Amino acid sequence: MIESEKEKQAKENDGGLQPFKLVKYFTFSSLAVMLVFALLLSWIISNNARKVMLNQSEEYSLVLAETLNQQVFRRFVLPTVVRYGNIALSNPEQFDALDKIVSSIIQGMKIKTVTIYDSQVNITSYSTDLKLVGKEGLGGPEYHRSLQGESNSLLTSTGTIFNLVPGSTPPSCELQTFIPFRQVRQGGESSDVIMGVIEITKDLSREYTNIIRLQSSIIGISVTVMMILFLILRSIVSRADNIMERRNEERLRLKEKLNQAERLAHLGTMVATVSHEIKSPLGIVRSTGEILEKRIKKVAPGNEHLARIIVEETGRLNDIVIEFLDFARPQEPRPEITNVNGVLEKAVNFISPKLSEQDIKLNLSLDQNLPSGNIDVNLFYRALLNILVNGMQAMGEGGQLDVSTRRADDGWIVIAIGDNGCGMSEEKLARIFQPFFTDKHKGTGLGLAITKNIIESHNGDIHVTSEPDSGTTFTILLPAV
Repeated sequence: MIESEKEKQAKENDGGLQPFKLVKYFTFSSLAVMLVFALLLSWIISNNARKVMLNQSEEYSLVLAETLNQQVFRRFVLPTVVRYGNIALSNPEQFDALDKIVSSIIQGMKIKTVTIYDSQVNITSYSTDLKLVGKEGLGGPEYHRSLQGESNSLLTSTGTIFNLVPGSTPPSCELQTFIPFRQVRQGGESSDVIMGVIEITKDLSREYTNIIRLQSSIIGISVTVMMILFLILRSIVSRADNIMERRNEERLRLKEKLNQAERLAHLGTMVATVSHEIKSPLGIVRSTGEILEKRIKKVAPGNEHLARIIVEETGRLNDIVIEFLDFARPQEPRPEITNVNGVLEKAVNFISPKLSEQDIKLNLSLDQNLPSGNIDVNLFYRALLNILVNGMQAMGEGGQLDVSTRRADDGWIVIAIGDNGCGMSEEKLARIFQPFFTDKHKGTGLGLAITKNIIESHNGDIHVTSEPDSGTTFTILLPAV
């Protein structure tokens, strides 16, 4: 299937922006990956900190439990057996004695509770929390593992970074360490006889909260950095996108101008060929008409105007052919240092009779200190004449034609030619220098196009300002010598 012109153009436009779109998508994808990596890194760091806290606290609790085992056995078990013959913690005196020993050992330490379970029955024989004393079944799997001679720990924690929000339940964390309560030999070594299980519960809520805060800080900093990078990148991408869009539009405009230039080149070649072929026959017709006019004047006086019509019309056609040739094959300027005011006055003097016929007032204001310009007098005269005639035609009967010259601050020569005629709309103003564009019934539409070419061939520029029913002003800029 043959692609339409619009489809081809769309593909060309998309092809120019496709690499940039890929870079933009890749950049945003990279930001997402970096954010996920930052979240994963925060989890790894916080998890590692949690493990370190657990290991350190567990080691500390094991040392403390071993100390308790030694001190309780030496300072309580042995003296109590000697004094009472057996251990019965239901006896208030024995309980108070044990409680004083335990309290003195854990004083100043962040220990929540110390509990001693019986080795025969899963019952709480002693606890610093009196509510737990005498209760059965509180020792779980960790209690039974300790009875087998294995020390172990259980970490219980609740809360996430959302629990740091004011008004929510704060995070909590407890470490329960279970060790066998063994008999101690004379030399201080622990024997294999297990008398019970010691449970030390340590409150790690503060440390756990600090770990969660560390995790939230890492996440917060990572998200903040990612957002800053995202905003910076978005700004850069947005600016780059605008630049790419402008360049693409400029490329399309240049391409359109190139296509138009190619079409005009082909058209110019055709026009030059046709005009050249027409020019010679027109000259013959004009010469024949002039001869006929003379003969008719002798043979049939009063009818010579018929031959005069042939001569005038062939003259008009010859001017059109010359205009076509000038556009198709523009003359190379032969510049020379010239008084620009003099050329302008010559053009104004030429149209003065026509200005009087149309009752048009001329307002001529020439800068007498205007610098000279390096111009081709004949070509520049023709360009000025085209603009002046165009202003006269826009006004019709009556009006005012303003012609002025001045030197700009940057040294350039400024020529302004304005009329108070019918003016032009923005649509017409945008096409005024296009070849073959005209809103008149007569004319080729090449006059202003040729004028623009002449001005630009002198390294100058021409601008037009106009409003409907308010008039038009042509401004010519030329480099001064």
